[in-house]
Amino acid sequence: MQGHLARRVSSARNSVIAHRCLYQVARKEASLQENDVSVPKMPPFDYSPPPYNGPSADEILAKRREYLSPSVFHFYKKPLNVVDGKRQYLFDEEGRRYVDAFGGIATVCCGHCHPDVVEAIVNQTKRLQHSTVLYLNSAIADFAEALASKLPGDLKVVFFTNSGTEANELAMLIARLYTGCHDIISLRNGYHGNASATMGATGQSIWKHNVVQSGVHHALNPDPYRGVFGPDGEKYAKDVQDLIDFGTSGNVAAFVSEAIQGVGGIIELAPGYLPAVYSTIKKAGGLCIADEVQAGFGRTGSHFWGFETQGVVPDIVTMAKGIGNGIPLGAVVTTPEIAEVLTRRNYFNTFGGNPVCTAAGLAVLKVIEKENLKENAHIVGSYLKDRLAALKDRYELIGDVRGRGLMLGVELVTDRQTKTPAKAETLHVMDEMKELGVLIGKGGYFGNVFRITPPLCFTKEDADYLVDSMDYVMSKM
Repeated sequence: MQGHLARRVSSARNSVIAHRCLYQVARKEASLQENDVSVPKMPPFDYSPPPYNGPSADEILAKRREYLSPSVFHFYKKPLNVVDGKRQYLFDEEGRRYVDAFGGIATVCCGHCHPDVVEAIVNQTKRLQHSTVLYLNSAIADFAEALASKLPGDLKVVFFTNSGTEANELAMLIARLYTGCHDIISLRNGYHGNASATMGATGQSIWKHNVVQSGVHHALNPDPYRGVFGPDGEKYAKDVQDLIDFGTSGNVAAFVSEAIQGVGGIIELAPGYLPAVYSTIKKAGGLCIADEVQAGFGRTGSHFWGFETQGVVPDIVTMAKGIGNGIPLGAVVTTPEIAEVLTRRNYFNTFGGNPVCTAAGLAVLKVIEKENLKENAHIVGSYLKDRLAALKDRYELIGDVRGRGLMLGVELVTDRQTKTPAKAETLHVMDEMKELGVLIGKGGYFGNVFRITPPLCFTKEDADYLVDSMDYVMSKM
């Protein structure tokens, strides 16, 4: 009797909470509409999250301030308490829906809580959560085979890690062991992780780390918008040859770069840059490492991997983030010849390639194929870029629109001639778009670039709402 009464009370309480949340959301949306009838309307979506009865945003923020490192930052003046996610949308504690136009680059490739990926994780967790590679398990082998089938040439040997940082650390270690050289060349505005070696290779990125690593050299960034040579990739590539000639013994271990810089501000490397640099590096006895942590898995739309946009084949490919759709997973893929070098050392990763993570990774690959997400990234991404470019024609505040597929950047400047970064304006637009229900990221060396990187299931209706919201906010500035 008591249990029945408790269930009735709990049910009534949840019903009250649900109605209160819907009422609060309706009031917020009604308030926006009252202020201006031109406020864009979010696309319909047939899903309502279950009632939330956990701690409030203020309570969570207070606990974070007391128990988490002060280096852990958050977006927005009023931080968002995200409690639910479905496909390309997120929901806050009040049940309000947001278009997630950033989380795709962070972790989510197929969309939040994709049922196929969730099912693969749950089923594997019920059977076996962890076993080392010292024993046999089909999950790791099946995923390695499927992943290798997506890569060109002889890139078919896979090492699994837990993150992109670990993947890039391992890739640089492999290159140094294989070549017998210590020198590594990376780009000044790149980003490759937050461990010592990867932070050293990162150079002058948005994080502005000053971690000095011996043997690391930073090449001139081939930035078509702010770079000294504009879109001429071959001119930038000469700087790599100069670094080899005057900064090393004439030999290098590796060159590492993204094809499209993510944290650095969605900078697509100048055309012709990678072919010229790869040729130079190979002549110096080095290996070419492609960091696909953010640009991989069909995000560019035109290709499955970012490096393919420049017509090159690297010696080592690193990947993470979208590979597991939110599960901590990374990988390094190389050739059998290069991979053999690790047999001379005792390399081991306790959790890398565990059954749960690799089951998730395999499910992600299957979803990308089944739902044609690469093609969707191309179609929707091209449409979104065109709409953003049209917005640039309307507002002098927008200095550049760039990227490809669903990896796009919008750089804000106070003066198009001097390209003065519009830092305060960037923060203002981000906050106001959040109030309209659109979440976008921020990056670039000056922190003035919108990073638009939604899940690959993003639709044209979502793209319209994003651009219309940005248009609305800018029209009020």
